[in-house]
Amino acid sequence: MTVRILRAADLTAAPWKNGGGLTREIATGPEDAGADAFDWRVSLADVTADGPFSAFPGVDRILTVVEGAGMDLVVGGEHHIVDEPLWPHGFPGDLPPEGFLLGGPVVNLNVMYRRTRTRAETAVVCGTVRLLPPEGGAVLAVSLDDGAELAGGGGGVRLDRYDAVLAAGGPPGVLRTMGQAVLITFSRT
Repeated sequence: MTVRILRAADLTAAPWKNGGGLTREIATGPEDAGADAFDWRVSLADVTADGPFSAFPGVDRILTVVEGAGMDLVVGGEHHIVDEPLWPHGFPGDLPPEGFLLGGPVVNLNVMYRRTRTRAETAVVCGTVRLLPPEGGAVLAVSLDDGAELAGGGGGVRLDRYDAVLAAGGPPGVLRTMGQAVLITFSRT
């Protein structure tokens, strides 16, 4: 079993692939894979202005607004009003997406995965949940509030806002949230 605690304080902001905003990468599979080599990638994207998002051919995306009023997400000319906070919204990364802010800046939790190699499922959870990575896959939990705890193995690890736990090869324990967390499960296709 492999378990990694990923601290928000250690995340480095980098420009989007198209230079239109900033992203803070939380984790990739395989670890340290570049923008063209990942099987999956999870990041926090700061969107401060209207404009195009980066296109990622062969990649499916799941966007969850974790801060702010939301956006009008236009994918291939089709409008999707993403104004419900903490509601995962999937779309193909092949089509050129654009975002139009509804009421100021937002922070999006962005999940990307190559559909020929990986499948991702995203859920927002509250309370206590057992982290169960699928065989050959991984599970990533991102705390959306201070005070979450990963309990197991004879002790607990505190997770604050945007801290994450990544596990593969076996269940790392139970996540207890003081608020909410985003749970992403990655499995091989």
